[in-house]
Amino acid sequence: MIGISADFDPLHKGHVKLIEKGREIAEKTGKELVIYLNKDYSANHAPFFTPYDARKKMALKAGVDKVIPIEGLHHRLTLAYTVPIRIAMMIEDGITDYVDAANVSPQFIKKEAEYFAKKGIFSGIPSNLPNRNVIRWFAVNEFFQGKYKRKMKFHIIPELTENGSKISGREIRKKIIENNLKIPKDVAKLLPETTIKILKKGLKEGRVPGKRNLNLIKDKMNRLSRADLLEIAYFNANLINSIIKWRPYHTENQIWATFRKAGYGPVLTRLAMSSMEMNVTRREVYDLIGYYEKKGWIPPDQKRKKIIQRAWFISKNIKKGYTSKEAHKKFLKGHRPSEEPGRSINAGVSLRKFEARKLREGTKARIYVKEDGVISCQIKDGMKIKSPLILPGAMATYLRLIIDSHIIPFNSRLIKKDESFRIQIDIG
Repeated sequence: MIGISADFDPLHKGHVKLIEKGREIAEKTGKELVIYLNKDYSANHAPFFTPYDARKKMALKAGVDKVIPIEGLHHRLTLAYTVPIRIAMMIEDGITDYVDAANVSPQFIKKEAEYFAKKGIFSGIPSNLPNRNVIRWFAVNEFFQGKYKRKMKFHIIPELTENGSKISGREIRKKIIENNLKIPKDVAKLLPETTIKILKKGLKEGRVPGKRNLNLIKDKMNRLSRADLLEIAYFNANLINSIIKWRPYHTENQIWATFRKAGYGPVLTRLAMSSMEMNVTRREVYDLIGYYEKKGWIPPDQKRKKIIQRAWFISKNIKKGYTSKEAHKKFLKGHRPSEEPGRSINAGVSLRKFEARKLREGTKARIYVKEDGVISCQIKDGMKIKSPLILPGAMATYLRLIIDSHIIPFNSRLIKKDESFRIQIDIG
């Protein structure tokens, strides 16, 4: 089979060129042309402008033989994870040839991809590289040759341009919205007639554009505690404290501004918002990655154990006098901790005598980070108790790195040790 992975939101003439190239290969080889079409959220973690059934119809009208939905991934995982999953899925489905478009030469892409594949790096490809995601696809495809003893053959065509600029789905959507949800003439020139017809019907029926549930997002950002927010995937301590600081939220612009103030770029903001909208927890993401690890679809540098190992290594090296950046560079060069990362941490907690008398071993303690950066816990057992955690410096750094990992879950509870209560934090 010949494969293309896409959003098609909506399908434009640049996509038609991809399909025509795929059709050409399919007719020469006698194979089917299959589109792996993202269904619930886009590859960049946003809700779709055009619903799935309409985009599927656009693809079939443009000459595709079959459409396979890709769902449940893009509001849970970054591209570093979804790309290997989609490639492994395609190879196992029997895709032999893959079609994509890029504005640089296939030779450049191949050279860069082979470098990253050799290094085993698929999540840290520099953002300044042109067509970075195509390079990632190439590199991961090379990686899977070791597992499957075969790989897809890539066919790269030039990106279609209009007046010297690449045809952009984002610009098409923007212009339709700015034109009171009507397709302006300059946009119509970029769309095949079948797309225009399907899109007009969706606009008339009110099914286009799709939108986020902003009321749900605002409610969570206005109401949830630090500990509640910390359970959501892709939320770190800085973001949570920024959310608390800038309450209440009334508009989408306020929400985006808060994410920006916390250092989140557009892609990570969309992923975190989608996770919040769909109630995606750290535990859910951690378990999902574990499922794909068992299938052999996750490259070594992205496995859950490696993320925990990196946090442990950095915390130990900071104790030795290295900066976090220096320790991270050492880890990337292949240095590893001499012992396995701790998966259970015991922390002290400040309790008054009357509080200690009323508490029970096993009671859940919820971790959060205060605005001053102090890692603390909240205990509810007939009363509410808040206390900073008492930890050695290296362990406090390690726990903070786990908290800021976005996806590593942790559970904490009261335990009794030498007649005193402590907090046991279990990681992963």
